[in-house]
Amino acid sequence: MSSPSCIVHIALQTPAHSGVGDLLSYASERPLAPGTLVRVPLGSREVLGVVWDADEATGELPDGATLRPIAGVLDGVAPLDLPWRRLVAFAARYYQRALGEVALAALPPQLRDLRPEQLARRLRRPGTASEVSQDAIQNIALTTEQEIARGRIASENGPFLLFGSTGSGKTEVYLRCVQEMLEADPTAQALVMVPEINLTPQLEERFVGRFAPRFGPGAVVSLHSGMTNPQRLKSWLAAHSGSARIVLGTRMAVFASLPGLQLIVVDEEHDPSYKQQEGARYSARDLAIWRGREQGAKVLLGSATPSLESWHASDPAVGRYLRLEMPSRIGAGALARVRRVDMNQQPRRTVFSAPLLQAITERVARGEQSMVLLNRRGYAPVLHCVDCGWKSDCPHCSAHQVFHKTDRTLRCHHCGYTVRVPFHCPTCGSPDIHPMGRGTEQLEEQLGALLRNVQRPDGNPARIARIDADTTKAKGALEAQLAQVHAGEVDVLVGTQMIAKGHDFRRITLVAAVQPDGALFSSDFRAAERLFALLMQAAGRAGRDAAYMAAQGTQCEMWVQSFHPQHPVFEALRTHDYPAFAARQLKEREEAAMPPFSYQALVRADARTQEVAQGFLTAATAAAHAAQLPGLPDGTVILFPPVPLTIQRVANVERAQMLMESHSRATLQRFLAAWQPVLQATRSQPEHKGLIRWLVDVDPLAI
Repeated sequence: MSSPSCIVHIALQTPAHSGVGDLLSYASERPLAPGTLVRVPLGSREVLGVVWDADEATGELPDGATLRPIAGVLDGVAPLDLPWRRLVAFAARYYQRALGEVALAALPPQLRDLRPEQLARRLRRPGTASEVSQDAIQNIALTTEQEIARGRIASENGPFLLFGSTGSGKTEVYLRCVQEMLEADPTAQALVMVPEINLTPQLEERFVGRFAPRFGPGAVVSLHSGMTNPQRLKSWLAAHSGSARIVLGTRMAVFASLPGLQLIVVDEEHDPSYKQQEGARYSARDLAIWRGREQGAKVLLGSATPSLESWHASDPAVGRYLRLEMPSRIGAGALARVRRVDMNQQPRRTVFSAPLLQAITERVARGEQSMVLLNRRGYAPVLHCVDCGWKSDCPHCSAHQVFHKTDRTLRCHHCGYTVRVPFHCPTCGSPDIHPMGRGTEQLEEQLGALLRNVQRPDGNPARIARIDADTTKAKGALEAQLAQVHAGEVDVLVGTQMIAKGHDFRRITLVAAVQPDGALFSSDFRAAERLFALLMQAAGRAGRDAAYMAAQGTQCEMWVQSFHPQHPVFEALRTHDYPAFAARQLKEREEAAMPPFSYQALVRADARTQEVAQGFLTAATAAAHAAQLPGLPDGTVILFPPVPLTIQRVANVERAQMLMESHSRATLQRFLAAWQPVLQATRSQPEHKGLIRWLVDVDPLAI
């Protein structure tokens, strides 16, 4: 048979670890530019693919060989450029995933489902004309520290780590840097990332307010998973075409197609939410650094509590990043005074110590706001039978079902299994079942009882509100609740870490962490770093408006109730001394040869039994040694024995993991690449029939 005029090699989504190659070949009647989006047959389905490269057909195909033709070309969308394809290829290679999986996951879900004619109709819909003003943007005067940071970002290449205390005006520096870049080049684009969806609306409001009058209402778009599929497609197309000048988004936005990209901002760069925990487990922060270097864009990481990896990279002796410091708050506002309460000196089972309760009462009476932080939602972590010891364990997970009092349910926060609260113990029939521990629901209820006689300056009773994942499920609920706080309609705000990050609360003068001790003795070596960052971020919610604090005549405070008040984490928090905390942590990590002084990866196995999961990892390890894979003969890659995860069973699936470590990132990458076919071959062995899946996590954040 005759050959097609052109053979195109296409990246498309194939089942994980299926053994199918990264690229599949199809026949095309005409040459197609790399990056072109096409519809192609795959089995009995028709799917979206990305042309990666093409060959002019020469000669005949082998006897019996045929190529299926592509089904259609999405001509309305310009081909994805080389920098985008290089980013996807790097992410797939580094994080040990299939090229097509990463490429297709980086595209809007709706784009994967639209046929060429459907997309053409959508693109023909009239858009609203954007009015562009030539008026200059009215800039806020920068402080000396902000101006120095802005000047260095403008004149040097970076990457930059902007280490600014909470309330120091990092966002204004971002705005000014974006503005200067847009005004200097009419085709320039900026990517601004935040760690969580709930931080997007307030950032979008500031960017739209600043740039829409000058560059048009379509100049700023958002990209995050909280948007509808049509909204995501519209934003993606605007960014891809260059009509959107600024893209605001969460970690997924790092893969946005931005042909004019010149600046990437990663706000709260320390936040673990930048690490994807499903599928391709990429770090958006690290990919932002790589993308900036490859595409010639400046990268600005910002945080009051940088990750220890970024802090180490910005050490002048290391010199990978340029560190810019803004230690002062805007308006000469003072950082919160940290007060520690030794709970060993309080009556047993005390939730709110007498000094803390008195401090909150005084703030309410003056019309000020307080914030109470407990990183555990629900009413109580577990229900317990006094007579027989029964606990509300999840039947499908090695975890407890959490008691939610508002709807009288027991809910597993891992698999979602929910049942009504029993009237008596399911084991012994005793009615004497009680909640153990505390969650945000219980704090809200107890504060309501403790403050029931406390009055605001207008004579009305104190108003308490709770913000957590349970109260913000409905669309628009979070925005409405935050608006109440900003309007002064809430006196005491109770919540999880959701309220501790990034929010610009102007009237909060007191923040309290009531039970922070749990993270102090975790087996995870990053637990202390995460706790310190959370408490510092929470403390930064207090006293953000210097003029308001001066008018009130009070000092903002951060209260910490702990059974270990002298712990180094709380000592560093007391003086707001992140550099001292980081120096101590980095010294410990260097002595233990842990990141950032080594590089790690995890392989996780999920199976019907723990024996099968660990057996697969043990067999794969033995096969790796037998094959003398790179790094094993000379000991530069160390493989640790497989162990169960902390929560080893979720939704009736047993989970095991093993850690590998090396002092060389390149050596670890060579080992992982060579180990992939070994893992695939090991899975196909009969004794591992019960294995459900396995996955690789490079640079894991939790072990």
